[in-house]
Amino acid sequence: MSSGIALVTGAGQGIGRAVARAFADAGLRVAAVDLEERDHEHAAITAYAADVASPARVDALVGEVEAELGPITVLANVAGVLRTGAVVDLSDEDWAATFAVNASGVFHVSRAVARRMVPRRTGVIVTVSSNAAGVPRMGMAAYAASKAAATAFTKSLGLELAPHGIRCNVVAPGSTDTPMQRALWTDEGPAAVIAGDAAAYRIGIPLGRLAEPGDIADAVLFLASDRARHITMHDLYVDGGATLRA
Repeated sequence: MSSGIALVTGAGQGIGRAVARAFADAGLRVAAVDLEERDHEHAAITAYAADVASPARVDALVGEVEAELGPITVLANVAGVLRTGAVVDLSDEDWAATFAVNASGVFHVSRAVARRMVPRRTGVIVTVSSNAAGVPRMGMAAYAASKAAATAFTKSLGLELAPHGIRCNVVAPGSTDTPMQRALWTDEGPAAVIAGDAAAYRIGIPLGRLAEPGDIADAVLFLASDRARHITMHDLYVDGGATLRA
């Protein structure tokens, strides 16, 4: 990729920020979206503030981006939240808030962008989901369910948009060194994550390392590029083997 406009949600930190930077380094103009505008220190990145849980704000945002930067050629859905806890203790608010961003947010942004891509008969949509969407995790039912919804939605969207030449794919990271991941650490830090937890029915990471945000960004960049021009409705796990691709 040497030109085009990419819209990246959840671009304020972690994986989203790495994805925005990867697109910019590849030559794209980037609309970096988060709840608050954050400086990305890159001339090709423009920050926008929006809550993906608000369909009205999302529709307005997409219009703003296209008016200011040009037609969106790539969308990366990266915005996500994590509310942990056993199901019997999980509040209605935690469940709703998780789905509002992780599932409904993907729907809102994808719909708004797809409506503009379809008449142009070109575009790429990549949703960053999670390996938890395919493997049960204790204490993460809301997160896993919301990511499974986002995954299924993106694949169905890909089927609908394929006749228009638009590709839709999923990247499913495992444990990645981000602020969200670090908030889960015990005193053992990343070592416990890499080793796994038999009591929680969770194996470790066979490659023996956490992913870095750039590892996930590289996968997103590949699926958004012409090198993946015949790949759509695919779910690419980037987790160091942690799910044994179950």
